[in-house]
Amino acid sequence: MVDQAGRTVVVTGANGGLGLATTAVLASRGARVIMACRDEEKAAAARASLPADARGRTEVRPLDLADLDAVREFVDDVDEPVDVLVNNAGLMNIPHARTAQGHEMQFGVNVLAHHALLRGLAPRLTDRVVWLGSLAHLAGRVEPDDLSMELRGYRPLAAYAHSKLACIMLAYEWQRRFDREGSGLRSVAAHPGYAATELIRQSGRSGADRFFALGNAIPGAGQSARMGALPSLYAATVPDLPGGSFIGPDRLGGLRGHPAPTPAARRSRDREIGAALWDRCSEMAEYRHPPSRQSRPEAESPSRSRS
Repeated sequence: MVDQAGRTVVVTGANGGLGLATTAVLASRGARVIMACRDEEKAAAARASLPADARGRTEVRPLDLADLDAVREFVDDVDEPVDVLVNNAGLMNIPHARTAQGHEMQFGVNVLAHHALLRGLAPRLTDRVVWLGSLAHLAGRVEPDDLSMELRGYRPLAAYAHSKLACIMLAYEWQRRFDREGSGLRSVAAHPGYAATELIRQSGRSGADRFFALGNAIPGAGQSARMGALPSLYAATVPDLPGGSFIGPDRLGGLRGHPAPTPAARRSRDREIGAALWDRCSEMAEYRHPPSRQSRPEAESPSRSRS
């Protein structure tokens, strides 16, 4: 990695897992890292765990991605140039829940809030944005008129797959818009392969969570958070990386290994759906209050382990 001194990076979900690993490496290489996290106490403890030299280059700022008003407040508080935005935070396989504005939670946090964050920070962005995808995007389907899965019916893992495909599609669509504007900014995506972090154990179903915990405990089954963060770090720091790149591990079909350019699902390049997704997310991000919706039973909001 080239020296990162003099660069400012915003990392969402920086208090644990891939986000903390990403923060630790960037700060150790000289970058100033803004740790954008929902739980400030948890983030402060994570920051305290960093080596002293890296810790001195980080700061914690509150950001609740389940509330678009909180995203706006975060953007208003950033009055300096930002070289890189790493859209890392995410939820996976959770019971049905809604954001403060009434959107399905996985889509709202993984996709919509990060889109709103980038829209707000774009005038201050100097280099690139990194969107975090997943191999799960291969099973995803993006329907711009059913982003909260009202019509299809909510299924936790399907919602996650849809959201990760949407992240990659937005990465490509943002790049097309940067190119049309001649801004010189870059939008890229990365995925960690199979990283053995706590993200996978949020289903609210004890049996499923124990199953995934067992998978994480099998030696060699999953990569460490530090290895899983390498594709994001590659995407965030390689000087000549083209916009629109997708980076992932280079072994076992993308499950493990070191970072390298990798193909995404063909449907991720659908320009018509990508443009419609961008437009729909922009409309949703402007709406501040819960939209009217058909009443139906739903689970209580889960305790969110992401930032």
